Amino acid sequence: MDQQKKESIISHDGVSYLIPFILVTSCFALWGFANDITNPMVKAFSKIFRMSVTDGALVQVAFYGGYFAMAFPAAMFIRKYSYKAGVLMGLGLYAVGALLFLPASWTGMYYPFLVAYFILTCGLSFLETSCNPYILSMGTEETATRRLNMAQCFNPMGSLCGMYVAMNFIQAQLNPASTEERAMLSDTEFAAMRDSDLSVLIAPYLAIGAVIALMFLVIYFTKMPHNADKNHDVRPLATLKRICRIDYYREGVIAQFFYVGVQIMCWTFIIQYGTRVLMNEGMGEQEAEVMSQTYNIIAMVIFVSSRFICTYFLKYINAGTLLGVLAAVGALLTCGVIFIDGRWGLYCLVAISACMSLMFPTIYGIALQGLGDDAKFGAAGLIMAILGGSVLPPLQAKIIDQHEVFGMPAVNISFILPLLCFLVIIVYGYRTYQRSH
Repeated sequence: MDQQKKESIISHDGVSYLIPFILVTSCFALWGFANDITNPMVKAFSKIFRMSVTDGALVQVAFYGGYFAMAFPAAMFIRKYSYKAGVLMGLGLYAVGALLFLPASWTGMYYPFLVAYFILTCGLSFLETSCNPYILSMGTEETATRRLNMAQCFNPMGSLCGMYVAMNFIQAQLNPASTEERAMLSDTEFAAMRDSDLSVLIAPYLAIGAVIALMFLVIYFTKMPHNADKNHDVRPLATLKRICRIDYYREGVIAQFFYVGVQIMCWTFIIQYGTRVLMNEGMGEQEAEVMSQTYNIIAMVIFVSSRFICTYFLKYINAGTLLGVLAAVGALLTCGVIFIDGRWGLYCLVAISACMSLMFPTIYGIALQGLGDDAKFGAAGLIMAILGGSVLPPLQAKIIDQHEVFGMPAVNISFILPLLCFLVIIVYGYRTYQRSH
């Protein structure tokens, strides 16, 4: 009986899509790796180039700006050709962007890295615009949200690998000189240290570029399903007008914007938050940064575990209800991050990941429900909502750069932004629950 249930989740009209499901699901892990090797780079680039947190946060602007810029072109490409073509285009751009880190390091400048990130995430935009609705199409509509949650479970596994690589192969290998010590270096000493650190930073990106190129070849030579590729008519404006009239889709895009914002803020600035807390306890700066990344990895392990648990509960609990409850708990924990100074505030920040685990695929599945072939453009709108990861972190970085606000540490006060994001998601969860009843 259990085996039949498993087969029904990844089959359509009696045809099993196990191999395509595995290959497409592996792409979830690959873009998870890119997302979470990048979050700690805000702090790393700030040190390497002696910049403010705000300037370092331009990494997130370039990274998530690529998602925004390429989402609708990706949808048009997919609608004209196929989901498989979209996946291949995504993998190709991902590989090119990662490999561009080598010439970027030769320049010794910050901005070429932002260009490489932008190209890389144009590829991720193609992948997410293709893979999410592709997974939804590999079975019945009744099991679509569960199927997407199952595939999305592998995204944080890739994220864990990205965090581990960032901590052990980048952060721990960078020159241990503190921010203050780097500021006192002469131009020649600074250039030598910068070039040495950049050679450390680019190595994992070159490795993942090679892995992505191999994945491109595997999918290229594998037969993939075409059950959702029948309509190649490209009318973006007409489709956009049609789907924007649907309230649960329109609200889903807004909720996704704020969800991605809260996720990136919590996983990026845990480094700054944890570093301040641990340095106050007497740790050195680099040791505190590496320990903060360890807490980030613990948060991701919690995220992965919670994703599996919450996916199970979706069989019995309304998606909107579960979404709203998790957002409410996330809001309470964020209050702890703001008002509890020290390790317990850091523990609250780690625990928030348990609440975020279900949100992206659940909002995604609810918003695309019943859209049929319009899901290709609907997916693009939801991927464009990833712009939240580009807009909100720099705002939080600007608050952090103030060092102190209203007599409290600025990094604590900055988590008011994630709190506001959770409040928006609570409203969306409640609206979804109302509609289902």
